[in-house]
Amino acid sequence: MDGFNKLSDSTENASMNNISSQNGAFSSGIVLDSNSENMVLNELPLEPPSEPPPEPPPEPPPLPLSYPPPLPKEVTALCSDGFKQPFSSIENFSGKAFSSGAIEYDGFNKAVNCSAGAFFPEIPRSTSEIVPKNGAIPKAEKREPLSIEELVKKKKEAAAMNRPKFLTREQREAIALEKRRLEVEKRQQIGKTDIIRKYSLKDSQDNLSGKEKDGRYLNRNKMIPTEPKAMRKEQDALAKQAAELFKSSKNQEAKAEMTPEEKEVEDIRKRYLGTGDNKKKKRKTSERKFVFDWDNTEDTSSDVNPIYLNRHSAQFLGRGRLGGFDDKSNNHYTNSFIDMLVRSGNDEDKNRAKQLMDMEYKKSTRISWDDKHWSEKPLELMKERDWRIFKEDFNISSKGGSIPNPIRNWKESGLPKIILDMVEIVGYKEPSPIQRAAIPIGLQNRDIIGIAETGSGKTASFVLPMLVYISTLPPLDEYNKNDGPYAIILAPTRELAQQIESETKKFSEPMDFVCVSIVGGHKIEEQAFNLRDGVHIVIATPGRLLDCLERHVLVLSQCAYIVLDEADRMIDMGFEETVNKLLDALPVHNQKPDNDDAENPVLMSKIIGGKERFRQTVMFSATMPPAVEKLAKKYLRRPAIVTIGNAGQAVDTVVQIVEMMNTEDKKRRRLEELLNSNDYNPPVIIFINQRRSCDALAKSLARIGWNAVTLHGGKSQEQREAALAQLRSGEADCLVATDLAGRGIDVADVSLVVNFNMAKTIEDYTHRIGRTGRAGKSGTAITFLTPEDTDIMYDLKQTISKSSISKVPDWLRMHEAAQRKQDKQPAKKTADELLFQIPSGRWY
Repeated sequence: MDGFNKLSDSTENASMNNISSQNGAFSSGIVLDSNSENMVLNELPLEPPSEPPPEPPPEPPPLPLSYPPPLPKEVTALCSDGFKQPFSSIENFSGKAFSSGAIEYDGFNKAVNCSAGAFFPEIPRSTSEIVPKNGAIPKAEKREPLSIEELVKKKKEAAAMNRPKFLTREQREAIALEKRRLEVEKRQQIGKTDIIRKYSLKDSQDNLSGKEKDGRYLNRNKMIPTEPKAMRKEQDALAKQAAELFKSSKNQEAKAEMTPEEKEVEDIRKRYLGTGDNKKKKRKTSERKFVFDWDNTEDTSSDVNPIYLNRHSAQFLGRGRLGGFDDKSNNHYTNSFIDMLVRSGNDEDKNRAKQLMDMEYKKSTRISWDDKHWSEKPLELMKERDWRIFKEDFNISSKGGSIPNPIRNWKESGLPKIILDMVEIVGYKEPSPIQRAAIPIGLQNRDIIGIAETGSGKTASFVLPMLVYISTLPPLDEYNKNDGPYAIILAPTRELAQQIESETKKFSEPMDFVCVSIVGGHKIEEQAFNLRDGVHIVIATPGRLLDCLERHVLVLSQCAYIVLDEADRMIDMGFEETVNKLLDALPVHNQKPDNDDAENPVLMSKIIGGKERFRQTVMFSATMPPAVEKLAKKYLRRPAIVTIGNAGQAVDTVVQIVEMMNTEDKKRRRLEELLNSNDYNPPVIIFINQRRSCDALAKSLARIGWNAVTLHGGKSQEQREAALAQLRSGEADCLVATDLAGRGIDVADVSLVVNFNMAKTIEDYTHRIGRTGRAGKSGTAITFLTPEDTDIMYDLKQTISKSSISKVPDWLRMHEAAQRKQDKQPAKKTADELLFQIPSGRWY
């Protein structure tokens, strides 16, 4: 029945592929004799006989509903050797064309005789289904499973194929070039295909399809041309244009494929032979389209006026003077004119000749100095560009009107010779940036706001102009010595005041100026005794100076020069009200006007009232908080603002190192390692936040052989001075101090500053590390951080990152607290915290 089902499917499809006749020929095939019991296969003729073809057989009767009829159980093929070969399915011989009645199976050629019957369509032949009559089926080859070794081997080979291979740079470049070439060829091929398809479709009307190949289209070209044929001319033109386009694309491809040598030869040929003139395309002009292109043949100006035929060219320099005057001809005429003036013998002409010679000399020297550096030029040849470069070199920026240029060296400062001699004796070889900018402004009697980093030499920048200012005032005598000093300098701490006093005396004593310091910690009677004979300069702290004024020990009737050093520090220490009272006690008759005259150095340098000058106020600060700005706005008149570097930034000569320490014991051990490493020479300054910790740390350092002294607010003035004296003289190796010594204390050659406790603010940190790296020398600052210092980590990271010689450690840069600025406002306490808070401040 399986064979019958397959036969049924085959015969159903066979009706669609019956024998077709063309020119009297028949196709070969297989037919089945329905009358035969065994359904014997016979051979059909491949070629028709010579006699006329027989009449077609009558149409078969209509097929029953059960067609095709069921096959017998045994289907055989009668072969030429006289035996019948049984088949299990009609698929084995259906759909085959037998020219000689042969069928190939199992490697043998057997002749098969077929009788008339139905034609079977082609069914895939399967020789495995041909079985003998006895029913013996050939056994299939048994397949054995793969061994474990083969499986492992195949997996390794697959893994090796999937493993990425390293390609050299040359291989990658070759692959990229090949990929690029294929893409270009693909695009070009697509373009050619599109062009050919476009124009081939237009010619498709001349090509007939298969179904149109009959008598109706045989003689259509011989008929009268109709409209479609008349349109073929346009199609031929389009085809020709497509061919030209294809040819030009080929030429471009050939040109693109030229080697570099061929391109070079082609360029040389074009250079010597020239390129063909592009002939202007003739276009049909119409009213709708106007052609704007034109060439020289359309120029009609030559026909109008013959002057356009000979164009006039400008003369060279010195010839006809139409191209200008060259320097050579100018020098020739100038020299001849000077010779004529000298030969005239007239004194007036000789003076004129001398002036011309000086002008020519200056002009020649100016030209020769243009390309030289500012350090090699004379002062009178400095240009605005040179001054800009000079300020950029020293990071000087200034604001305000009529600000003079900075000084390049001490000789160009304009200071008196006696002061310059003292500068040389003291050892100031080159002025610092703040001194270069502030000294010339101070000599013009201008109010100054100086913002500079710590350790930049601010003291000399206001002391030297102050001495020049005082030297123009009348000397002290019996009549005016009781009217008070000519100048006062306010400092926030006693140590800074005494340091300024010692620095000022270096320059004031040779000029016979008396300088006295008034600070707390000393008896006021002793200080009053020092003031009995009159003084020129008073250096004081705000509190003690106000005390002297209230006790009438001192008056400020003739004070005309005021210096506020470390103004931001004084405001932070709570001296804002005290400073305001002191400045209000100054005389007002010599105060500057608050207009443009305050910027005029000539008017401000005049003597008023026969013996006095306008009051000059100088303010120096490391930062400019709002309170300091308010103070400056109230008491300064049109000040010149000088900024060195960035406000609040540490000097670039200090290497800043930060280390994380969790406990006090680790801090002490690390400090001992630093001091015993012999990498840092004395003196060393160690900063601590609390007084009681200073003495304890100093004792622990004394046990390991270091002579340490302490400095904090609990010490008397004599003890403070003694500690600083020991540190400066070398008797003490270390100074353990609070922020009291963080500002203004100048100790020479401090090699190391250790922040044993991190400062509470970044400003205090900046002033602490400013104790080292002063006067252009290098220094190191090491800070011990704890997990409790998260409030300042962000500012510390920003400060270190601004330094060119310091590096922010990775742990600080990645710390969560260093990512954004912390809120300084304390968090509100919860109800439980308020409930369980005990007086000692400890929490449970």
